[in-house]
Amino acid sequence: MQFEGIYTPAITPLKADGSIDHAAFTEVLEYLIEQGVHGIIIAGSTGEYYAHTAQERCELATLARQVIGGRRQLIIGTGAIRTEESVEYAKLARELKADAILVGTPPYALPTEQENAAHALAIDQAAGLPVMLYNYPGRMNQSMGREFFDIVTQRSKNFVAIKESSGQTGQLHMLAREYPDISLSCGWDDQALEFFAWGAKSWVCAGSNFLPKEHIALYRACVVDKDFDQGRRIMSAMMGLMDNLEGGKFVQSIKHGCALVGLRPGGVRAPLQSLTPAEQATLQGVVTQLKAEVAAITGGRN
Repeated sequence: MQFEGIYTPAITPLKADGSIDHAAFTEVLEYLIEQGVHGIIIAGSTGEYYAHTAQERCELATLARQVIGGRRQLIIGTGAIRTEESVEYAKLARELKADAILVGTPPYALPTEQENAAHALAIDQAAGLPVMLYNYPGRMNQSMGREFFDIVTQRSKNFVAIKESSGQTGQLHMLAREYPDISLSCGWDDQALEFFAWGAKSWVCAGSNFLPKEHIALYRACVVDKDFDQGRRIMSAMMGLMDNLEGGKFVQSIKHGCALVGLRPGGVRAPLQSLTPAEQATLQGVVTQLKAEVAAITGGRN
């Protein structure tokens, strides 16, 4: 499997009572497909998987498979604290014939490199599918390092990509230079240009939930057209959004962005709380300016 393009970690819409809105979730998936994203990730951090029951996660993944069919690549997240639980999500992905799974470090447990590798290999064995690793030490408190990569790549050929979300350029350089068989995917939004310069061909970006065309424009400029002059201009136009999203209410901002384009995201699950009216207005201003600037740069070819 080739990971190329924009991969959206889909939001999970909620009803007023806090339950999952399956009809609105279907609308999100159809919107993403219509807008041209290349793949959709279910049970990612942006989807609030950590706040879902096992049954809710299974229902969402099953619905996603039914809605998406073969129109886009489907990647199912396996994130959990317990390896046994992640294995069950991997089995579900196999049953649903997902295109790949997302495998991260279990949070809070603080595994060693060897323990983390054993965790990833157990999940891989259960799924038998291509694996996109997910390195996000900011949430998991541990970073995947050389020992981890050496173990998993020597024992399985399924570890074919990584969403690298450490924010450390040294990690990006190490992966690009020492592990060329692991396809790089940008997982740190304000470094997208740097990832593409170092050979990444995909970007897992939460903002593409509501600005898919603009994210695709940056991918197209850097990866397809190899026009890094235009890429820098697009990236510069997007930096206001990147800064806004890092202001402390990430998922809430992504969901409000979805509301701005006519989707029905609903609220967020506790302990998170929705944006204030002032925060909503600020985000709307950022989005309006971004769309205008990117349209001017690309001539409307978004």
